[in-house]
Amino acid sequence: MQTRRIGDLDVGAIGLGAMPLSIEGRPDEARSLATIHAALDAGVTLIDTADAYHLHADEVGHNETLVAKALASHDRGRDVLVATKGGHLRPGDGSPRHLREACEASLRRLGVEAIGLYQFHRPDPRVPYAESVGVLRELLDEGKIRAAGISNAGPGMIRQANDILGGRLVAVQNQFSPAFRSSEPELRLCDELGIAFLPWSPLGGISRASALGSAHAPFARIAEAHGVGPQRVCLAWMLAKSPVVVPIPGASRPETIRDSAAAPDLVLSAGEIAELDAV
Repeated sequence: MQTRRIGDLDVGAIGLGAMPLSIEGRPDEARSLATIHAALDAGVTLIDTADAYHLHADEVGHNETLVAKALASHDRGRDVLVATKGGHLRPGDGSPRHLREACEASLRRLGVEAIGLYQFHRPDPRVPYAESVGVLRELLDEGKIRAAGISNAGPGMIRQANDILGGRLVAVQNQFSPAFRSSEPELRLCDELGIAFLPWSPLGGISRASALGSAHAPFARIAEAHGVGPQRVCLAWMLAKSPVVVPIPGASRPETIRDSAAAPDLVLSAGEIAELDAV
């Protein structure tokens, strides 16, 4: 797979969003492990997880534990950048004390000495943003995390976090999809600053692309012209927007992530990209 940059690491241009393996409608463990293994076999080297990805109240960290098990049972598991998040347990808690405790718990579940990419999951209106991001800076300096990121952040928060981290902010994870484009300013800012932009739920709305009269019908029409599915066109379109974009589509079946992983090989014309931008 083609690669892109997150901090000082090269990762596959398409990552895996592991959340569907642990929430409502999740598959059994065997299929979950098979899905992660299929991602690795397809060249995926970025897996996104979080302590908040679970179904029942007594299984915090379910997704992290599952990812760790899948990586330990695959010969390419050591080559993967695991990106996890803290600060969004229900209810969210961005306090310094909670974030530090959450990071320690994630370290144990993932079975690592340092987390590859640790992200502040969501701003907590009860806690000054600088205090939450300040914990990431401390964790970086202590060597408990190798890289720091933020999620669900606006342009001002991105600049503030990068300043607090001394220019060491490497990733911003925001919702971005055909149906949700309000993070365009954040994407452009990340492009300007050279910070990786990780769209979560990147395929949102694309399932309706083939519907008669759908606003997203151009994705289906262009997909038909290339002999692929709209999902692959969607991811290829995102990759074409900026070299800092690394989509993390969710998957709960091996065949789904295999299809997504093929997106970097799909080359769209300038006219096709412009048409999809205008949808």
